[in-house]
Amino acid sequence: ATVQLARAAGLTVIGTAGTEQGADLVKKQGAHYVTAHDDYARILEVTGGRGPDLIVEMLANVNLQEDLKVAAPGCRIVVVGSRGSIEIDPRLTMQKEVSILGLILYYSTPQQTASMHAALYAAMEAGILRPIVRMELPLADAPKAHELVMSPGAFGKIVLVP
Repeated sequence: ATVQLARAAGLTVIGTAGTEQGADLVKKQGAHYVTAHDDYARILEVTGGRGPDLIVEMLANVNLQEDLKVAAPGCRIVVVGSRGSIEIDPRLTMQKEVSILGLILYYSTPQQTASMHAALYAAMEAGILRPIVRMELPLADAPKAHELVMSPGAFGKIVLVP
C-alpha cells in the first residue's frame, strides 16, 4: 500500500527488496526504481546524490543506521517495523537534521481510525490502492498466519476468515 499511496501523492518511489520475488512485487506496485535493501550507492545515484526525503522503514533494527547515512538533509524516517534493537549514531540525525518517527496505530483515537479507514476505502474504490492478498487462512490458523508474516520474504496480505 505504501508504494501505491506514495505514487498517488506524486512522489518518486524507490523500493527496496531482498529477493527477486520481492523486487517484482515492488515493481508491480509502481515503484519508479527498485534496488536491493543494501544498495545504498544506487539509492544515492537515483536521488542525484542527495538521498531520500522520506524513508518508510519496515525493519529498523537492521536498517536504521544505514538509513541515517543515506538520508537527505531534513529527511523523515518513519519506523513501522522492527524486530529488535539497534545502536545508531545520533550525530547523523543532527548533521542532516533527520527526524525519526515511530508509528503504530494502537494509540489512534476512534475518530482517527475512522478517518484512516475512510481514506483507504476511498483509495480502493478509486483504484489507487490495490491490496495484494497472498492467501486466506481459517481464523483457527492465526498462529500460522503470524509465523508467515514474520518470516523472511513475506509479502502480501494474509486474510483470516471465520
